Amino acid sequence: MGEKEAYQSCIAASHLADTGFSYTLSLINGKYKMTILYTLMCFGVVRFNEMKKYIGAISYKTLSATLKELEADQLVHREEYPQIPPKVEYSLTERGKSLIPILDQMCDWGENNRL
Repeated sequence: MGEKEAYQSCIAASHLADTGFSYTLSLINGKYKMTILYTLMCFGVVRFNEMKKYIGAISYKTLSATLKELEADQLVHREEYPQIPPKVEYSLTERGKSLIPILDQMCDWGENNRL
């Protein structure tokens, strides 16, 4: 079975909403989720304020909420250190790291298809 036929059978076997494609999108869809995942892929362990600096135009509230969603989806690990001032670090989980080839391919595609 060719690549095109595999896609068609994946979609034909169920409703589009029930496909792996749709599930993957449900995890990474959002204005900043992909950017956060890509930042963690590039820099490894990142503190909250560093993440804010890397991303730029994101509010603290939105960054916090998005990180919580990614953590709930088990894509991001949050490590909190009991010290003053508080220290929190974020990194990709093994599940999150499994998205690295997809993120790399998206980056390559964007570089090769920029208009």
